[in-house]
Formats: sequence, structure tokens, C-alpha cells
Amino acid sequence: MESTRRSIVKAISYRIIGTLTTTGIVLAVVGKLEVAAAIGLTDTVFKIAVYVLHERAWNKIAYGREAPQPEYTI
Repeated sequence: MESTRRSIVKAISYRIIGTLTTTGIVLAVVGKLEVAAAIGLTDTVFKIAVYVLHERAWNKIAYGREAPQPEYTI
């Protein structure tokens, strides 16, 4: 299971890439940096929160996980 801190750091690093992509697309379509930056920032804040909640929910689901093995056997 991942720690909450790890989930948050993963979300932030992923969103940096997502923000740059969203901002670039909006800039290409609209042509205004201020609008592109505002949309990119808003998108980032909401998606970080959704990603962290999604990660935390999946940490509670056992689907696809292997059972932990003992460190040693007798």
C-alpha cells in the first residue's frame, strides 16, 4: 500500500505534465496566454484532488493484488 504522501507527490508530478498539455492546447485554440494559464491552473487544482481521492480509494480495493508473503518459512 502506498502512503498518502507518495500519492500526493505522484499526483503533483503527473499534473505538471497535464497542466502544460492543457495550457498548450488552450493557448493554441484561444491564442491568449492569460486564459490558457487560468484554465490550466483551475484544471490542475481539481484534478490533483480527484487523483488523490482515486488513489486512496484504490488502496482500499484488493482487486489485482497479490497476498503478502511471509519473510521466511519454517
